Amino acid sequence: MAVTVEHDKRRKKILEKALAVFIDDGFEDATFQKIADRCGITRTILYLYFKNKKEIFTYSIKQLLLNVEESINVIRCDKSLTSIEKITRILLDIFRHLEENSQLLSVVLDYLVLLSKNDADPEKPVRRRTVKLRHILSSIVIEGIKAGEIRKVNVKTADDYLYSFIEAAIFQLVVLRRTELNELKETVVFAVKLLS
Repeated sequence: MAVTVEHDKRRKKILEKALAVFIDDGFEDATFQKIADRCGITRTILYLYFKNKKEIFTYSIKQLLLNVEESINVIRCDKSLTSIEKITRILLDIFRHLEENSQLLSVVLDYLVLLSKNDADPEKPVRRRTVKLRHILSSIVIEGIKAGEIRKVNVKTADDYLYSFIEAAIFQLVVLRRTELNELKETVVFAVKLLS
């Protein structure tokens, strides 16, 4: 049991340090050797944990998204909140995570542009990584409609509407290089109320 725990702990440390390499050097310039050096291990040992740089990057993003999902599930399960309050708090919580990880978002955007240049479909990995979030938002919209807190709307359209605020936040942080999303937060509070 202790070996598995140590293995998992080391894997997590590698992911944390690899994220720093990706942030410092970007996806394209980050190398297996740079990641191994940052971790204080050899490339051979790094290969015991991960097949390649892309796998490390994917797991790093997955770990970040798991933290976001845990955070928003707490809000989702809070029975004292209305559906409108849950959606608002979830979006604002996601914005907080995005603000805290704006450098990583830059690396992710670079990676998606690289995929696009290599004739790969960048939408596929984005969809795969955001499907749970979209499901959570949709389920809250459905709950809200059933409870009479949200007017009858097309759930997919409402989900796209809400998700577009997340995309706008990423655009503002990465492309416009804003450090905070205060104006967008106010817009979200206003816009979510329009669903009631």
